[in-house]
Amino acid sequence: MDTITTDADGDFTVARATREDVPDIVDLLRDDEIGAGREGVDLAPYLAAFDEVDVDPQQLLAIVRGEGGAAAGTLQLTFVPGLSRGGAKRLIVEGVRVQSSTRGSGLGAALMEWAQEQGRSRGATLVQLTSDKRRADAHRFYERLGYVATHEGFKLDL
Repeated sequence: MDTITTDADGDFTVARATREDVPDIVDLLRDDEIGAGREGVDLAPYLAAFDEVDVDPQQLLAIVRGEGGAAAGTLQLTFVPGLSRGGAKRLIVEGVRVQSSTRGSGLGAALMEWAQEQGRSRGATLVQLTSDKRRADAHRFYERLGYVATHEGFKLDL
């Protein structure tokens, strides 16, 4: 468990999520306009997905909690070894959410710095992430942190 501090809201803990954290993570995923319409209420598929993520050593699903224990954020880190870029390991960041009442407090920036440090500590030399094109605020946030939109992403529903 790690502690991250923000100027506005104090200390938060970041820890590897457990199965018991899944309901709080799902609530965080639903805590915005896009997630509210996309995420379900049945926890069974989320618990099954958690079980797969939890046993994979290249995955780190994190939960962030405030001083009172309330869920304040989450993200999932995937460490991907590869041959391109001279055999570079990449850190992929997915599912970044900060609880709506905490947005703007500095927690998101502190959480992304924590994620970057996790990547460095495991030998990653590049961080990449995707963000839904409808999330203009998120795009500005990532750009403020120094991320550059260098690629166009593609998805195909199966």
